[in-house]
Amino acid sequence: MNRLNSSLERWLPEQRLFLRSANATRYVRLRPLTQMVALGGTAAIFGWSIVASSILVIESISSGTSRDQVMRAQSAFEARLDELSAERDARAAEAAAAQSRFAVALDQVSQMQSQLLSSEERRRELETGMGAVQTTLRDTIEQRDSAATKAETLTAAIEDKSGKPLPEADRAEEFSVALDILSGELKETSDQRDEALASAEQARGQAEQLTVERDLIVARNEEIFRQLEDAVAISVEPLDKVFRSVGMNPDEVLRLVRSGYSGQGGPLTPMAYSTHGNAAIEAGETKANQIIVTLDQVNTYRIAMEKLPLAMPVKDSFRYTSGFGRRWGRAHEGVDMAGPVGTPIYATGDGVVVFAGRQSGYGNLIKIKHELGTETRFGHLSKIGVKVGQRVSQGDRIGDMGNTGRSTGPHLHYEVRVNGRAVDPMSFIKAASNVF
Repeated sequence: MNRLNSSLERWLPEQRLFLRSANATRYVRLRPLTQMVALGGTAAIFGWSIVASSILVIESISSGTSRDQVMRAQSAFEARLDELSAERDARAAEAAAAQSRFAVALDQVSQMQSQLLSSEERRRELETGMGAVQTTLRDTIEQRDSAATKAETLTAAIEDKSGKPLPEADRAEEFSVALDILSGELKETSDQRDEALASAEQARGQAEQLTVERDLIVARNEEIFRQLEDAVAISVEPLDKVFRSVGMNPDEVLRLVRSGYSGQGGPLTPMAYSTHGNAAIEAGETKANQIIVTLDQVNTYRIAMEKLPLAMPVKDSFRYTSGFGRRWGRAHEGVDMAGPVGTPIYATGDGVVVFAGRQSGYGNLIKIKHELGTETRFGHLSKIGVKVGQRVSQGDRIGDMGNTGRSTGPHLHYEVRVNGRAVDPMSFIKAASNVF
């Protein structure tokens, strides 16, 4: 200690602290080592104060920044929800308008087909009438030739069998009678021929008019078919994108749905009618059948959409606290929706409950198996309101939000799995918003 005090003497010389009272004077010696300890303690306390203050300031700033980020994220999310809602309404209006146009177009197609069939029938009747007129004209010509033959016969009959001319008076009378008969028959034949020619000319004019009308109907029919093709193509495209966005093969989905709905008949049966000798009507029939096939595809997509879990599991106020993907170095296979304990939880699609109980980190868990290989999971529930084997429909209340299992607060952990593989549930929710 003495050696240490001696070495510190140069920087911290010994100090004396005098304490004077009324009767005596005392002092306290502050040796160099004592001074160094006091200064070191003071410096440590001062440094600790600075560090603690800095930590508190940094935490306060970080907390304020995090709150601002959360508020901005929430505002952006609410704005996005508003945009999606507006887009959904617009798509719904467009779908309704397209459906109305489609119904009107189908009515027009039906009318056009009826007019085409009527025109075809009238054309066949006119062809039959023209054939009858030609037959009548041939009969008239034959009658005229027969009348000429009779005239020659009557002329020969004027003479007797011996070849000598009959008396002049008798011959003139018979010849006059024969000429009157021949003139009457020729006049009748000429009138019939004129009437036949007029009828043929009128029938030819009606046939040309019907041909023009048929061409106009065919052109109008092609325009309607083109509009229908565009309408159904626009209807199919977003539905196809929906299934691709959720990681499902549209062709496989259509195959699965059709395997369960394989009956045929009704309003979507391809049209069939006589088109013999009319290429335009045959082309229209081909287009109509193709449109019906596409409409069947749209209807199949609609059935598949009804089988997917597209609804929201929480209808009351909530806050998204974690999304799908990597979290804390591990895969988070769902989305978290935070709200008060007891918030109602609803089934997002039709299905059958395959699990309802407690499971490790999920806490109280419900698993619902849907068609087309999809499954939904609802974790951390405070209450389970369904049983295994129970069939539920979209919108049925199945439980309440809670804080069971590995959880930091009351929330719902919502998962969607396709063929056993976890997919982002928001893709299903956004898909529903984009289509409906």
